[in-house]
Amino acid sequence: MRLPAQPFRSALRPLGWLALALSPLAAQATNGYFSNGYGEASQGAGGVGIALPQDGLVAAINPAGITAVGNRLDLGLTWFSPRRSADIVGNGAAPDASYSGDGARNFFLPDFAYTRQIDARWSGALAVYGNGGLNTDYAQSPFARFGATGSAGVNLEQLFISPTVAYRLNESHSLGLGLNLAYQRFSAKGLGFLSSFSQAPSQVSDQGDDSSTGAGLHLGWTGKVAPGLTLGATWASKISGRFSKYSGLFAHGGSFDIPENGGLGVAWEVTPALTLSSDYQVIRYSQVAAVGDSAASLFAGQPLGSSPGFGWRDAKVLKFGAVYKARPDLVLRAGASQSSQVVPASETFFNILAPGVIRTHLSLGATWTLPGGSEITGFYERGLGTTVNGSGSIPPSFGGGNANVRLAENILGVSYGWHF
Repeated sequence: MRLPAQPFRSALRPLGWLALALSPLAAQATNGYFSNGYGEASQGAGGVGIALPQDGLVAAINPAGITAVGNRLDLGLTWFSPRRSADIVGNGAAPDASYSGDGARNFFLPDFAYTRQIDARWSGALAVYGNGGLNTDYAQSPFARFGATGSAGVNLEQLFISPTVAYRLNESHSLGLGLNLAYQRFSAKGLGFLSSFSQAPSQVSDQGDDSSTGAGLHLGWTGKVAPGLTLGATWASKISGRFSKYSGLFAHGGSFDIPENGGLGVAWEVTPALTLSSDYQVIRYSQVAAVGDSAASLFAGQPLGSSPGFGWRDAKVLKFGAVYKARPDLVLRAGASQSSQVVPASETFFNILAPGVIRTHLSLGATWTLPGGSEITGFYERGLGTTVNGSGSIPPSFGGGNANVRLAENILGVSYGWHF
């Protein structure tokens, strides 16, 4: 299901102004370009949360979970530091070389959530968070050998505002409904050498920032199916988006949708102090033409702006988390997640710009409850460095050879939450 953007244009105008203030802080790349988790508690436990509500940001994971967190306010800030690079090897245009895409190294991502129990059955929430993004900035362009000039890179930012309601069917089961109001911003530079391959040559590169707004639905369920055992399910619709300034770069004349995604979760209270949880998530990048269509069609005669994309496959992510109440005022967390590889070896040439190749995340976290009842939560997450070596990825018309792309991440966050 996909909601049309047009009816929401007036309602989303305030979102655009808020996004202008926050979105420079919202560039990241984890499972593809979606965050591995939402909220500092979830991220400290490997990104789990479909069946394990821990704070108000559960509204971003599973809207049904807000019935379990009560009346609270959460404010968080995460430091995100990616390291991205590329090699070009075996190319006839110039000798082998390595390139750093770390022109920008530090990003800060705020998040906010307010949840309130309306009555015995109904709960409501408002969450604001960076859904995802991706950034590369090559001071020395990997494409200079093909005629590019200056630096090269892209910047994609996605901000969500999600008003949410949930209904407690009984003591064991809840249903949730969220409206994901999405703001995207994109820019590209140093890609003018591709203009001759585009159906709109003047709208391929160096057009400054372009933005897009859209809306989609987010559904969820949680249920206690046995003593100590909770299950959950969630689904979010595709959200339409378009970057008109880059209609010569992205498929379908600049279309850039946010993909449909969904997942299942389980939480097992092993003891009153220890809970283990696991989520399985699928992000359908392959169904978004700008991301999922293969770049091979470009070299088979299809122009940029028509169908060629980055060739990404769907991300299939398995997450594990452990939450341990060490003391009444101290909760410890640890977790890990493993994703399928979204970037095929044959598609690494274009993905010099978008190396969302990390597969494994490891995390640690903790929450300290202060004497007044408020909470300080922190986490550290490491996206283990991953390289995808190209396999026939540079076409013969560019001299052949391969592009190898790499990404690693350090993520550190802290939040303050209180009940009322």
